[in-house]
Amino acid sequence: MKIAFFSSKSYDQNSFTQANAGHAHDMTFFEAPLNANTASLAEGFGAVCVFVNDHVNREVLELLKAGGTELVVLRCAGFNNVDLNAAEALGIKVARVPAYSPHAVAEHTLALILTLNRKTHRAFNRVREGNFALDGLLGFDLAGKTVGLVGAGKIGEIFAKIMQAMGCEVLINDPDPSDNVLDHFKVVTFDELIARSDIISLHCPLTPHTHHLINAKALAKCKKGVMLINTSRGKMVDTKAAIDALKSGQLGALGLDVYEEEGDLFFSDLSSQVIQDDVFMRLLTFPNVLITGHQGFFTREALSNIADTTLGNVTAHTTGKGEFFAVSAEKVVG
Repeated sequence: MKIAFFSSKSYDQNSFTQANAGHAHDMTFFEAPLNANTASLAEGFGAVCVFVNDHVNREVLELLKAGGTELVVLRCAGFNNVDLNAAEALGIKVARVPAYSPHAVAEHTLALILTLNRKTHRAFNRVREGNFALDGLLGFDLAGKTVGLVGAGKIGEIFAKIMQAMGCEVLINDPDPSDNVLDHFKVVTFDELIARSDIISLHCPLTPHTHHLINAKALAKCKKGVMLINTSRGKMVDTKAAIDALKSGQLGALGLDVYEEEGDLFFSDLSSQVIQDDVFMRLLTFPNVLITGHQGFFTREALSNIADTTLGNVTAHTTGKGEFFAVSAEKVVG
């Protein structure tokens, strides 16, 4: 099948080209993101492959359908950027990658926590300048601290095991925890989790319920000086409320691998431009904020798994053989 890849980078081309040896699809890579202005690039392609910040709303889906597209495959787990009701009405199938390397995101979450706590990023720059003073680099022992996880899917469960192994008490809030989670961790209400946790980490999908889940009201209920980590979806954190909490000291540290307006920023080199997002630039002024550009998934193993599963979805759609991780308005497979 002919596949048009949008928002593609060199690493996408490399990983998908290698994986395609077992599928033999006809692939074309576009650097441009998918939106109403670029959907015409997919004319004549039976499938389009999109990423987290591509726009797959009703208008775009109608344009894709008119151009002959019958399948949208996401090379990611999240699918909040796709209008599933419109896709179903148009007869366009949607599939995703439910699990690529949960270890990658879980380990990146730990990296954000350790960096913020022990301030290794600041120490690195100091030492390079010949400054070996320790003032301002004071951290705390993770052992004995309470870590609260909102969401305990594959990533959340692995992260919970990591933090438990480091001597932390782990609290979990999840609407449908697995038996393994129930057996090994304490499941609590959201209000209890944010009230008791020294560190809060988000590992749930973006839904109407989780949009701005961390807002001014929630932050006010947290321990003063709490550390907040978000490696899931940017819109789960009300950024302006987080800035107010940072200014007051209610929020002691903030680690983000995602940002609610990241679509205009992440995955591009903007180093020679003036960034127009004033809220994002305000975040960068805080010494206790650490932001990475949605790189939590970015490991060799994850890229390989993403490519294999994505192309497997296309093959399953065209041949009827193999596993097809469908996403619809009613159900999600995988």
